[in-house]
Amino acid sequence: MSSTSREDTHGGFRGFPDEAFVFYEGLEADNSKTYWTAHKAAYEEHIRAPMLALLGELSPDFGAASMFRPYRDVRFSKDKSPYKTHQGAFVDTVPGVGYYVRVAADGLLAAAGFHSHGADQIERYRKAVGNDATGKQLESVVATLRQGGFDLDGDALKTRPKGYPADHPRIELLRYRSLWAERSWPPEPWIHTPSAAGRVRDAWTAAQPLVAWITEHVGQTHEPSRHRP
Repeated sequence: MSSTSREDTHGGFRGFPDEAFVFYEGLEADNSKTYWTAHKAAYEEHIRAPMLALLGELSPDFGAASMFRPYRDVRFSKDKSPYKTHQGAFVDTVPGVGYYVRVAADGLLAAAGFHSHGADQIERYRKAVGNDATGKQLESVVATLRQGGFDLDGDALKTRPKGYPADHPRIELLRYRSLWAERSWPPEPWIHTPSAAGRVRDAWTAAQPLVAWITEHVGQTHEPSRHRP
């Protein structure tokens, strides 16, 4: 996924205004260059600027973030809509592993884990999950996150992975080829205030054990670079 260069931001984060969600509601209804051009100033003021301010506020604790471009890469997609209907940003511990935040018409989302899945990453991940010591560590981390209101998501097989029995005690985790935990919130009044930064910070902090486990046991892919949508 392509992203903008890392940038510094000036001024404190004051929340995402209601206009940000109105903008994305309109873009979902009319994903066209005409709409984008007519409302680009609103995107810059109500979405891009607050997101940069949020990332700047979180950077002392988590590091610099990359904010993704608003344009979709349609080369490998049947959907030729030109614009993303959300604005996301990512802080990586190693490439493809780290912390994610997104604002869209349906509200705010904070997540952490790994989205890339080279064959070498999948092999290391499943080896670590299959091992009793490291696998139980992940199982405990995931249980704690779920108890804290997180959902678990990722690219997963519908059946068991080859070489593992269907009754493996961690078969659910073994099915994943990428894995992240996420929390989401609808556009309630607090999202329009500086307290939204605290919600994201708390979610990322709670997910640090997951990121640490993945960073240690999965790491980045060592395969040749290739397009991943």
